[in-house]
Amino acid sequence: MTGKLIIFSAPSGSGKSTIINYLMTQGLNLAFSISATSRAPRGTEQHGVEYYFLSPEEFKQRIANNEFLEYEEVYENRFYGTLKAPIEKQLEEGYNVVFDVDVVGGCNIKKYYGDRAISIFIQPPSIEELRKRLIGRGTDTMEVIEDRIAKAEFELGFADKFDVVIVNDDLETAKEEALSTLQTFLKS
Repeated sequence: MTGKLIIFSAPSGSGKSTIINYLMTQGLNLAFSISATSRAPRGTEQHGVEYYFLSPEEFKQRIANNEFLEYEEVYENRFYGTLKAPIEKQLEEGYNVVFDVDVVGGCNIKKYYGDRAISIFIQPPSIEELRKRLIGRGTDTMEVIEDRIAKAEFELGFADKFDVVIVNDDLETAKEEALSTLQTFLKS
């Protein structure tokens, strides 16, 4: 039996990665979608593990060959995207594939797969709470945090385009809601 697709999008700091990491341990036969990028590997990153590392030229050639489900040029010659072939292989192997993508990518993947996919938007309780979480991480400058807040305000405008919106005002409740949503979807 071929697998299904689970798309997660959320503003930075909404708890999306924490929720996904929890779901990956819940026996749902999930496989994580590995994105492609044209940036160089950092530290101990390996091709096919953290990312598929492609040169900008190879990335552009694959775009021309229609090999991506979705992609974005974040900066000049700095691309990120989702290749179709590895996803199809995971689905054929019976895995349910989990995507952690931006809102536009999430909408594109949902459009491509239709009812085989569920799109889930993890929403912070408020912009103020999101700002507090980002500051609390202690990993970014105030300038970066304000850029993330501006992007979050844009992303929140896409929430109604997703099948399910989970407001993460309590992490344990949000994790259980996500688990219940997936269990129902995977049985259908």
